[in-house]
Amino acid sequence: MILLENVKKIYKAKSGDVTAVDNANLKIAKGEIFGVIGYSGAGKSSLIRLFNQLEKPTSGQITIANRVISAITGSELRKARQEIGMIFQHFNLLWSRTVRENIEFPLEIAGVDKAKRRKRVDELIHLVGLEGRGDAYPSQLSGGQKQRVGIARALANNPQVLLCDEATSALDPETTDQILDLLLDINKRLGLTIVLITHEMHVIRKICNRVAVMEKGKIVETGPVLDVFRNPQQDITKRFVQQLTDSEDTNETIESLIEKYPDGKVIRLQFIGEAVERPVLQRLMQRSDIEVSILQGNIAQTNNGSYGSLVVHLNGEETAIQQAIEGIHQDQVELEVIAHG
Repeated sequence: MILLENVKKIYKAKSGDVTAVDNANLKIAKGEIFGVIGYSGAGKSSLIRLFNQLEKPTSGQITIANRVISAITGSELRKARQEIGMIFQHFNLLWSRTVRENIEFPLEIAGVDKAKRRKRVDELIHLVGLEGRGDAYPSQLSGGQKQRVGIARALANNPQVLLCDEATSALDPETTDQILDLLLDINKRLGLTIVLITHEMHVIRKICNRVAVMEKGKIVETGPVLDVFRNPQQDITKRFVQQLTDSEDTNETIESLIEKYPDGKVIRLQFIGEAVERPVLQRLMQRSDIEVSILQGNIAQTNNGSYGSLVVHLNGEETAIQQAIEGIHQDQVELEVIAHG
């Protein structure tokens, strides 16, 4: 569906060239919700703006739905852009137009006749849950309602792809979840391919199938969300995962736990998917003559399943502890020994 091959974007500046996107390669399947995460300045906004040619790549090739979009211009590019909707962090609504008129605007530009525009706007208002607000102006809407208008407008021309540029960053947590639920529903109903960029791992966790991690213009890691949670390879990815799986003072807490429990072993267990529901600790205590203390725990839900982690202290004879660890491995739970007594 979407293919990026050796894509580079360089901006010219007085102080020298700035490489915003450095040799990016991505393949995104039709109907997928694909997330790109990175901190400010990582290059993710520059990357997503290449998809619809709001920015032109310095080099490389971008193909969307078998069309090399990086090689087209003029009327052909305008037609291609109708198949790629986009929503923004700050909504970008026309403040002098009503909800209906904002949603209708891209249809006007496309030359759709008035009766068809009216019907399509009615469909979209229902789809995004804005019934009764069609005659309101943006100044009369909440942040979540404004983004719903932005989503409806982006869908007006029945695009195949929806680009989301930090679409929830200006929203409170509850409204963020509502907008993410709406995007997930739209993806399932319409089979729409969604590409979103964010600096929040919560967004990736909640709706994405796969994720790419960006740092200093480079895509440093990609994979299914659960795989990235289970086994992050890069330091930056580990920091993002820790946003969800650890408390803010986890490292400090772990250090204090090691001091508090000098005997036995402190271990971290990682549960993926169905393993979250297995009674691993119950089995451990039933078959082992050791003391088991839960020190920390966390479970996060992703679009593709659950991810959980537990930090526990095992105390007893060394041979019994080793047997317990072997039993945990047999339960197909990943285990890391944090501290040896």
